[in-house]
Amino acid sequence: MKILFVLLSIITPLLVVAQNKTDAHKAFVNKVQTYYTPEYLNFRNKIINEFPNAKPGRFGVIINDVFEDVADNNKVIAFTFDACIGKKNDYNAPLINFLIQQRIPATLFVSGLWIDDNMEVFRKLSQDTLFEIGNHGLLHRLCSIDGETKYGVAATQNISEVIDEMELNARKIAALTGKRPQFFRSATAYTDETCAKIANQLGMKVINFDILSGDAIPFTPPEVIKDNIVNNAKPGAIVIMHFNHPQWFELEALKMAIPELKAKGYRFVKLTHEKLVSQHTK
Repeated sequence: MKILFVLLSIITPLLVVAQNKTDAHKAFVNKVQTYYTPEYLNFRNKIINEFPNAKPGRFGVIINDVFEDVADNNKVIAFTFDACIGKKNDYNAPLINFLIQQRIPATLFVSGLWIDDNMEVFRKLSQDTLFEIGNHGLLHRLCSIDGETKYGVAATQNISEVIDEMELNARKIAALTGKRPQFFRSATAYTDETCAKIANQLGMKVINFDILSGDAIPFTPPEVIKDNIVNNAKPGAIVIMHFNHPQWFELEALKMAIPELKAKGYRFVKLTHEKLVSQHTK
């Protein structure tokens, strides 16, 4: 009886976790299905048929077919900011206002969930030419074709879900802004090589980073974030940060980092800066 109790104490939590993951996945599927139309389903099937017997390939942050960095002899840096998920008004307005005041262009990667909860803010940001909008996935799922994940973040389970995550949010952004996003970043920035190829087929480029600011760890001291940026700066670097946590310290970090970067001769650009794009479209 004691052995049975021990076994149950081990197995039961595992079953609960598995059930929770199953329930969460069902919720994702139910939500995404509200976007399905006959036209979209036909489109998705066409893309699926272009990847018969596909294997994931390498899984990670830096993979083939990914914008790893952007070389430019004129010392440019591209700041990118993610808005993952959050409650209504989960928006770091002081950070964005600082970028506007300093005239620092940036690429903002937004999830469909964040858009739904911050529609008015999203529309305003999308109309500001200082910024460009990137695709951070409809439901902020990590994109892999076989369910591989990182940090416990919910992941797509197959190619059809990958397409949903990428394409449906691209269509959502295009419908709201009149402009389809050129760039995609998976949740956590992890993905696999086949997902990168799918993004290409959908007319987008997977974007990762080469300067990890460290701001994704809640309440990382601003001095640490600043040092991560400044100490790893190089021509053409892509910096990853977030703008959906107003209580975190991105603003304080940038107030220290920007003057130091300027003193070193750096200037700041969006990912669509002509030299960045031309480096990767030849």
